Amino acid sequence: QVQLVESGGGLVQPGGSLTLSCTASIETFNVRDMEVMAWYRQPPGKQREMVARISADGTASYETFAKDRFTISRGNANTVYLEMHNLKPDDTAVYLCYGDRHIFGQLYDHWGQGTQVTVSS
Repeated sequence: QVQLVESGGGLVQPGGSLTLSCTASIETFNVRDMEVMAWYRQPPGKQREMVARISADGTASYETFAKDRFTISRGNANTVYLEMHNLKPDDTAVYLCYGDRHIFGQLYDHWGQGTQVTVSS
């Protein structure tokens, strides 16, 4: 079973920076790496929303609020990072890692448990 594990969340002051990491543990018998990986977030009392996504070839896309402040990148095929700068209180949320892959033509998606980011003075 694939597990996505996030790290790097925490408390930061407005204007500060954080880098989130997520690693997918792939079964040793399955050589299918993650294709698309992404970061979502769920602010308190609100619905989950996408932050940024990146494909296996490195093509990235961002939601409007994340442009110019956040950068998504991949380390190896199953690791994704989110660098966040100039953080604002509205960025306070649980940040969740997402990954998907095709196995025998079927799309499977996977989610991490989330890491809390709190932006407050």
